[in-house]
Amino acid sequence: MFPLGAVLMPGETLALKVFEPRYAAMIDDLLTAERDPEFGVVLIARGHEVGGGDVRTDIGVTARVTEVIDLPGRQFRIRAVGGERFRVLRWLPDDPYPRAEIEWWPDGVGGDDSVLLAGLRERLTTVRTLTTELTRKAGIRRTPPTPDLDKLPADPSARSFAVADRLPIGAADRHDALAAPDPLVRLQGLTDALDDVIATLRFRLL
Repeated sequence: MFPLGAVLMPGETLALKVFEPRYAAMIDDLLTAERDPEFGVVLIARGHEVGGGDVRTDIGVTARVTEVIDLPGRQFRIRAVGGERFRVLRWLPDDPYPRAEIEWWPDGVGGDDSVLLAGLRERLTTVRTLTTELTRKAGIRRTPPTPDLDKLPADPSARSFAVADRLPIGAADRHDALAAPDPLVRLQGLTDALDDVIATLRFRLL
């Protein structure tokens, strides 16, 4: 297990620099195992990524390692892709690195998400407009890029996770999206989260 200060979504790419000895040992074990190298990623609810002693959430995603680059001093750069969602049943001792017993948690069946997706696209347009106003108010000419919801996956579950990955929301809202029982509940939660973003932007413009 690799607890992080960020949420990994299924299908999302993850880039990490590994420098702690415990995680270097984890990478060694992954690369020498007979199965495909993968590890679990969960969000750190309280605490820090370095040094241990953190409080972890119990919902995460597997990360399948796609590239490993050796660096001097027993360090690595790795790239991985989010895979299957799981629940942690029990945390084991962090010896030599974080480990847990898990159960797989497939996503629920989705329905017609066209109305929710249309609403999210409208809200992103509002975010883009408000962000432009804020940057101009601050004297900044270049407007930060705003994500779009084009070219989404055909599968409802994968589509909802891709939407969650693209929206300008914080780690807590991303975790709520990961923990949603099905795609429609996930998209409704993301709609509420984006409404909060819009309210914050409007307040900053006052």
